[in-house]
Amino acid sequence: MDFSPQDDFKGLGEGFDGFPKRLPEDVVEYIVFIIDSKLSDTQTRERLQAFQRALNALEKKFLKEYIWQRESIKLDLIREHGRWLLKGSTNYGDSVADEWLIVYFLRELSKEFKDAWIRIYDTDGEFLLIEAANALPKWLNPEVAENRVWINNHRLLIIPLSKQESPNPLSQLEALTIIRETPARPQHYPKIEEEAFHRLNGYPTAISENQHHVTLPLPRKVAHILQLKPSIISPIVETFYLRDPLSLRLLQPEKSKTPALFPPEDFVDVSVRFTKVLYAQLLGQNWTPPVHLGEALEQLVKRGVPSEKAEISIKIIAGLEMLTRHNVFSDKKAAREINLLLEDLESGEDSLPTDAEIAAWPRRDDDESWLNIDYNEFERELAGKGGGGGFGDKSAQDNLKKMVERFNAFIEDDDAGIDGADGLDPMDVDNDSDAENRTWEDPEDCDSDEDDEKKKGDAKKKTGTENDDNDEDDQRADAEYAEYEKAYEKFMALSAAEKALLVDEARELALTEEAEREEDEEIKNLSEMMEAELFGHGALNANSKTEKPVRKNLGVSAKGKEKMEVVEETEESDEEEDMLDDDYNLAENMLKSFKGQAGMAGPAGNLMGLMGLQFPPDADDEHKQIGKGKAPER
Repeated sequence: MDFSPQDDFKGLGEGFDGFPKRLPEDVVEYIVFIIDSKLSDTQTRERLQAFQRALNALEKKFLKEYIWQRESIKLDLIREHGRWLLKGSTNYGDSVADEWLIVYFLRELSKEFKDAWIRIYDTDGEFLLIEAANALPKWLNPEVAENRVWINNHRLLIIPLSKQESPNPLSQLEALTIIRETPARPQHYPKIEEEAFHRLNGYPTAISENQHHVTLPLPRKVAHILQLKPSIISPIVETFYLRDPLSLRLLQPEKSKTPALFPPEDFVDVSVRFTKVLYAQLLGQNWTPPVHLGEALEQLVKRGVPSEKAEISIKIIAGLEMLTRHNVFSDKKAAREINLLLEDLESGEDSLPTDAEIAAWPRRDDDESWLNIDYNEFERELAGKGGGGGFGDKSAQDNLKKMVERFNAFIEDDDAGIDGADGLDPMDVDNDSDAENRTWEDPEDCDSDEDDEKKKGDAKKKTGTENDDNDEDDQRADAEYAEYEKAYEKFMALSAAEKALLVDEARELALTEEAEREEDEEIKNLSEMMEAELFGHGALNANSKTEKPVRKNLGVSAKGKEKMEVVEETEESDEEEDMLDDDYNLAENMLKSFKGQAGMAGPAGNLMGLMGLQFPPDADDEHKQIGKGKAPER
């Protein structure tokens, strides 16, 4: 199946080439091209075949006991658009270590095949750039990154965006043309490469460190299968991890009406190899086994087997039973291999191992301290004050330290703000429609010293008042953060039950506030409707229809007291007239608004109804009826 991303959807009109395809979740895809103008088509194919053989040699060297989470690395020789290439994809599931193992292999092979150009991407796109986000220039963002990132001769090379080029991602054909015709154009950025490949620093040692061995009691038949096919443990764990009601029914012979293929009996102690992810997945599952498996679990514990190991053994038996008997897994390679081994046992072509043979098998129990987390050390690491100890898996510690370093570097950046170290970049805005009107900086000049000096000069020109304001803002921010830290420490000190209670109360409070906001919004909408209706009928017109009397300028003379009394009386009467005019005006317009409803429901009628007022019959209508010879109703 082809998982490679295609161009975006172009519409259903002319030029429609299908809906855009995207990689499924947890899938990494990789492509290898041989670019050498001196090689013929046949020689290019032979060169790619040599690349395949070199990959197989690396697998035999480093992956003798390696277990892939779901799928292994694979490269198929195919022909696309008139050229030979190698292409493959791997579903790595929850094991990100599998994805980085593929990156390591392809990068190592690029040293031997200097004419090989390798592109690798996953669901997130150019994930190597995501790792190096802290070191990327402004122009290199997801909008333009596709098909620009390549591995060649053990280096990470990037095809830069030139000044004449439109700010769009390259197509695969465009990228290959650039590499073939202008091989000096792809640039090597050491800082980006260091950040992008930092997870590979522990390889190849990290390959073996990803595995975990533990000695478990298993039925002899199960031990036989795992001894012949150790990699089957991966689909066994995944089947148990993703179990469904139908699968669980198959574990109950009384309901499925068929005997168990792997009855929990005749237990022997054997060493089982997991990946760390598989072991953690199996260990972390809470599960109540059916009756016969539950009884076997109790017997193992009575024999002195640690309860944790006994539970893992029962889970392996259940996963193997579901994988072998469920129809949905019948086409899987692992299920077919198990059935073939069972057929050999039934036909007599093979036999179960004896106790002496099992005793000769190597046994190994790895340290499980990587599962334990020292939360005190973890908090110190988050604060950037990690000591000599550790809080769990070594790779997890390294990744966390890297994250803290990046965060601290961002915090210490004086130019950093809520939008990032340099504010929102124009390329971060999804406004491709105005691409032709934008100007683009040369990638080679994006980190120039002149720009840094200019920024420093601009910073020095800030006034003392601005600095004082910034200091006050910083003090307020520090005080708010201190309050947050105290509240967080109090919350973390609570028990799980108290935390759950607080969360429930917060959820109820949020729902109550949301209901109140909805009620306020409903009242607001009703008020706006009422206001619009009143405006339409002139009820809220500031200019009153009744003209106010013009006041005469009565000055103060020798008879000041008398004239002042006249003025005060005039002003009081004017104020009363104004109030009377406004009230009359409002009532008149309300009646007109009600009349305009023509007996239908409307804002004026609703408002008067809420106030308990009933309108009398319209006097205008009565006069019309009298004019026609009809007496008004009384």
